[in-house]
Amino acid sequence: MDQPVTPARTIDLAIGGMTCASCVSRVEKALGKVPGVQSVAVNLATESAHLLAAPGTSMEALTAAVARAGYTAELRAQARPQSHRREKLELIAAVALSAPLFASMLVPLPGGLELALATLMQFWLGARFYIAGFKALRAGAANMDVLVALGTTAAYGLSLWDFATTGPLYFESSAAIITFIRLGKFLESRVKREAAGAITGLNSLRPALAHVPGRGDVAVQSLIPGDEVELRPGERVPADGVILSGTSSLDESPLTGESLPVARAPGEHLLAGALNLDGVLRLRVTSRAGESFLDRIARLIEAAQASKARVQHLADRVAAVFVPVIMVIAAFTFLGWLLHGATLATAIINAVSVLVIACPCALGLATPAAILAGTGAAARLGILLRNADAIETAAHVNMVVFDKTGTLTSGQPHLTDIPFLRGITVERALDIASALAASDTHPLASALRRPSPPQAEAVRILPGRGVEGTIAGQRYILGSAALIADAGGTAPEVATTATLSYLARADGTCLAAFAFADTLRPGARAAIERLKSMGIGVMLLSGDREAAAQAVGQELGIEQIIAHATPEQKIATIQALHAAGKTAAMVGDGVNDAPALAAASLGMAMGQGADAAIEAADVSLLRPDLALVPDALALSRQTWSVLWQGLFWAMIYNLIGIPAAAFGLLSPTIAGAAMAASSVCVVANALRLRKWRQK
Repeated sequence: MDQPVTPARTIDLAIGGMTCASCVSRVEKALGKVPGVQSVAVNLATESAHLLAAPGTSMEALTAAVARAGYTAELRAQARPQSHRREKLELIAAVALSAPLFASMLVPLPGGLELALATLMQFWLGARFYIAGFKALRAGAANMDVLVALGTTAAYGLSLWDFATTGPLYFESSAAIITFIRLGKFLESRVKREAAGAITGLNSLRPALAHVPGRGDVAVQSLIPGDEVELRPGERVPADGVILSGTSSLDESPLTGESLPVARAPGEHLLAGALNLDGVLRLRVTSRAGESFLDRIARLIEAAQASKARVQHLADRVAAVFVPVIMVIAAFTFLGWLLHGATLATAIINAVSVLVIACPCALGLATPAAILAGTGAAARLGILLRNADAIETAAHVNMVVFDKTGTLTSGQPHLTDIPFLRGITVERALDIASALAASDTHPLASALRRPSPPQAEAVRILPGRGVEGTIAGQRYILGSAALIADAGGTAPEVATTATLSYLARADGTCLAAFAFADTLRPGARAAIERLKSMGIGVMLLSGDREAAAQAVGQELGIEQIIAHATPEQKIATIQALHAAGKTAAMVGDGVNDAPALAAASLGMAMGQGADAAIEAADVSLLRPDLALVPDALALSRQTWSVLWQGLFWAMIYNLIGIPAAAFGLLSPTIAGAAMAASSVCVVANALRLRKWRQK
């Protein structure tokens, strides 16, 4: 019976049997034809498919489509981890069987022994190529397995003929091809598992049990919001929650990249996966299973690693026609050598070399391997790169635009003075401001809140300008000078570089001005200087008054400063930068700067755990450290460079190797080794990103 997958629009499948870039294209085409599938991205490095499908799209329809293409598919969440024990044992067997055949080039072996060893290699350890190649041909296409099956069969068949006619034997050629390809695939799978370590590491942070007072140890999956959990030293937090009692230091480095322990006290939030170091804590659970900060990070990293860079689509189109073209080249090589007067053996051996050297494994791995390693390295630093397009854009950013409050500053301003009052007492002004600020999310609002403020009614948030509401029948506004001007009033002149917020009646009559002080984030100036050293321009784009913005800009060494900017003016400024040929990144807190973040080429949101920051931004910085801004851009540049290096090496192997093989300069043995080496080199080069560190 047809079982619906789920109402969810996102489906992740584990795909089995893919060996090269042409396999990726074929699986994508097969899944794309299933009714209800809106988009599909298949990743060779993670052996997975990420789909967007209409509700009701059935799992059976998806698996049947993949099976018709010659592969296997199952829901990724239900897929069992692959055991590599059999793969390792078969590689050892391949080396043991082929070693005597290699030695026979120096010390002749009996022909019957060579035949026996080569037959085991061809039809036992080489059977996988026949099976996969047959499935591909049955689906009307060809892949790497077809090339290997044709090449090894030709070399084995030639030797079998020569064995029957007492001619020279070439059994070592077919055996070498199978051995080297198996070795290459074994090494390739190892480095792919290492590159995917970010997800594996996050999944290992989830404890299996939680201590619930009165219920004992319960499965973490059974926790619901409101449950109370006891956390002992040395244990990991089982779910997001709020501390009810106790104090302790926690290691949050796997989640936020913060290397130092963080002290936590009652009322503060804890993240699932953090390690409790020294105190006993009691916390109230605030997230359901699968909805914690840790789960959201893991899902986003998986989605990023499954995404495709735009350049990969070109590689996929090349791979789709690559294998048929190589088969034609091999045929011409065979005929050309025969017409040139070469022996049948020489013509076959050179054609086999062409078939083997041309396998497009490295071409299919170059892009996903770099994305896999780059996103993993970023996650360990506390940087979430949303997808491959975000990496590409970040690699080309040449202008970074910063918001001020909550971004360059700590976002925890405090009230320092009330430099203007008219017709109202200080206490009354603070009470009204506190009542209005109770509903506002702007950082300045938190500095005005007082216990038990008057009740404000019909409150309306005015993004980028302030807030308005009714108190005791009187309508008031609280916010920027622009808000006062819009209401028909005039904000009083105050000689200060502090940030100011104004309280007025609805008609614009100004009653009070509040002055706030905010501290710069530690390391802000160093981050700005590092961006400049990378050749990236820096701009301060703030809704604050000119004097306050200029003071911060001068202290940080920012020359381009725009103040008094409304949300609409921020968008217009970013659009003007784009029109001037700039690739602009906007750095904000992910809530108040949402329109500007969306308008920028690259939105970079600061703010740990904020849904707006994590779910929407191109880049999310998981801790409030401005050093992560140049880190994200520098790592993206390096990832993009490694990606192109992989594509270059994948192509150069073929551009040099295919003609060399066609002209008889490469034996099948060397061709097999070179083909395996190309894949390993591409993936190993990408793996260097895992050790990336700030310079």
